[in-house]
Amino acid sequence: MLKRVPAAERWRRAETGFGRHWLHLDKFEIQGGVPLAGEIAISGAKNSALPALAACLLTAETVVLDRIPPVRDIHTMEQLLEHAGARVTIDGERVTVKAGAIGNPEAPYDLVKTMRASSLVLGPLVARCGRARVSVPGGCAIGTRPINLHVAGLEQLGATTRQEHGYIEAEAPHGLEGAEVHFDRITVTGTEDLLMAAVLARGETVIHNAACEPEVVDLAALLTKMGANIEGAGTSVIRVKGVAALHGARHAIIADRIETGTFLIAGAMTRGDLRVTGCEPDHLRAFIAKLSSAGAEISEPDPGTLRVRTAGKLRSVDITTEEHPGFATDLQAQFMALMTQAEGISIITETIFENRFMHALELARMGANIRLEGRQAMVAGPMRLSGAQVIASDLRASASLVLAGLAAQGETVIDRVYHIDRGYDRIETKLADVGARIRRVPQSSPAGESASHDDST
Repeated sequence: MLKRVPAAERWRRAETGFGRHWLHLDKFEIQGGVPLAGEIAISGAKNSALPALAACLLTAETVVLDRIPPVRDIHTMEQLLEHAGARVTIDGERVTVKAGAIGNPEAPYDLVKTMRASSLVLGPLVARCGRARVSVPGGCAIGTRPINLHVAGLEQLGATTRQEHGYIEAEAPHGLEGAEVHFDRITVTGTEDLLMAAVLARGETVIHNAACEPEVVDLAALLTKMGANIEGAGTSVIRVKGVAALHGARHAIIADRIETGTFLIAGAMTRGDLRVTGCEPDHLRAFIAKLSSAGAEISEPDPGTLRVRTAGKLRSVDITTEEHPGFATDLQAQFMALMTQAEGISIITETIFENRFMHALELARMGANIRLEGRQAMVAGPMRLSGAQVIASDLRASASLVLAGLAAQGETVIDRVYHIDRGYDRIETKLADVGARIRRVPQSSPAGESASHDDST
């Protein structure tokens, strides 16, 4: 078990050798063609842990969060909390936060430039402190993900906002007031941000067209433990009755459904026999249905366990990404990799982000037959993939290239794996433990390039 240390100290150790891959200088080398067999334990959901950490800013009391994955985005959020004035300590996958006094309600650019989820602190800081200054966030370059929905929601709760010099500044010196909020489009982080703001607003807030993702439900569960009054989480209408203050609580983060789906595809693509444990199958029903239609055999031998095998040929399947409970956009790239090995033509339609096919060109370098037309990709298969040197462009694209490398003949080298470190906990170790020939290789920073450079914004 890790020694209990402040988050900033753990980050300093990472920069001086411990967890060196956070320096962005590593690559993966994969020798493909090996069926995966055995068990992989699923980590806590990064996309649930991030809003849970932000929610700790809502109370001066101690909040204990279990099953926090030690991935790069989490470390960024921990640093952000400490910058605001919270005390953050880590004991393995348990993170303890005490935001007794928030002296600096700000999310500076240097901390959050690589992480879209930094916007999640906007609502909690305004609700708790009456003001916030948050850098317009970065993250993966997969298309427009406007923060204007967050801002418009806060304005409806009575905050005044302005954007200048790359920052969103919001003020509500007399507190927030409950209101009816209608999102023009479904937004997960917007729903989470407004939910956290509303729990301390006076009166009732009703959020219409709210996101229904499991991560929203998990956040509501934590806030309820902290004393919030919330109804309807997991539906399109969420009602929040504001309270004067929240208190401390303890909460365990849900399993990462995207990591679960990624490993299930890995088992199917390599024609292995893989058991994925500690997962939540109900969060993946649309994905499981598509994977089964493609020819993979999926079973639930035990509660919280999914087993995947591929006995016959894989078949092409069309998918369209949708908000939950539909097919998750965060599994689209991985499913495209799978479809390169399926018979027939698969049509993949991306409706959430307009620029999320950047992995297609790298898959083509490995032998995939993919044609792009706007928001659709046509994948013809099966194609014999061969190892190649490829570059990861974003978090989930990185995962698709790893999957392709596992199924390809020969060696695949993936550069810029810092993208995958943002959201997957030790993916190469977990895969190696079930037979994958994959290793992380340090590499030197190119001449003139700073080790802190990150082009994922």
